[in-house]
Amino acid sequence: MQYEPIKRSLGRFITKSLFLRKTLYFLLDLLLLRTWHVKKALRGIGKHLPADASVLDAGCGFGQYSWRMSRMNPGWKIKGVDIDKDQIEDCNTFFKKTGLSGKVSFQTCDLTTLSDLNCYNLIISVDVMEHIEKDVLVLNNFYRSLKNGGILLISTPSDKGGSDVHDGEDESFIDEHVRGGYGLNEITEKLSAAGFISVDVRYTYGIPGSIAWRLSMKYPIKMLNLSYMFFIVLPFYYVIFFPVSLILNIFDLCLTHKTGTGLLVTARKE
Repeated sequence: MQYEPIKRSLGRFITKSLFLRKTLYFLLDLLLLRTWHVKKALRGIGKHLPADASVLDAGCGFGQYSWRMSRMNPGWKIKGVDIDKDQIEDCNTFFKKTGLSGKVSFQTCDLTTLSDLNCYNLIISVDVMEHIEKDVLVLNNFYRSLKNGGILLISTPSDKGGSDVHDGEDESFIDEHVRGGYGLNEITEKLSAAGFISVDVRYTYGIPGSIAWRLSMKYPIKMLNLSYMFFIVLPFYYVIFFPVSLILNIFDLCLTHKTGTGLLVTARKE
C-alpha cells in the first residue's frame, strides 16, 4: 500500500489553516496508538531531563510530536529534521504562525548524514527506522548527537507482525518500509554496538492494539488507495469504529504485552 501519497494529499489540504492543522494534531493524538505510548514514555523521560533540555525530533513528518513536546515541556528547545523539504517548510510556517518558532525549529536533514555532536538531551524517532536501510549508521549518528546521559526514544514496528508482515513471504503493508520490523535482540544488539546502555525494549500493539490498528488505520488506508473518493466516507466510518478503537487503545496502553506488532525502545548514552 502507498502511504506517502495519501499523507501528501492530506498535508496539502491542512497546511493552509492553523485550525485544520491543530485539529489534525488532536486527531492523531487520539487515533494513533503509537502516540499514546510515546506520550506516556515522554512524561516519564521528562522527569529526568533539565527544564531547558535540547531535543531532536528525528524524522519529524507533520511535526505532531514537536507540537506535543512543546506543549508538554515549555522550556525545551526542539529541533525537527526530516528528509522531506516540503514538510519542513510547512512545519516552519506553521510554528512561526503559532508563535513557537523561538523554541521549535525545523531543518531538512538526511539522518544518515546527521553530524550534530553532543547536542541533545533527548532524541525521539517515531516511525522512522523502518524506512531507513542504513539503520546502524543512523543509530551511531544518534549516539554521537546525544550529550552524555542523553536519552534515545524510538517507536518502530516489531518483527511479530509489524507493518502486517507475519512471515518471510509477506510484504510490508506500507510500501515505503524497507523492513517489516525489528526483533528485540536485533535492535538491542544494534543499540549496544553503537554505544548505548540501559537499553529497554517493550512490545506495543498487543492483541487490543493490533485490532485497533486494523480498524483505525489499515482498512481506511486500503480504501483510500482504491480511491480518494473514500475521504467522503471516512467520517461515517470513524463514527462507528473510532469508539471501539479508543477502548482498545486504552487496554493496549495499560497492559504489559508478551508480544506485539510494535516496539517502544529507550536507551541512554553513558
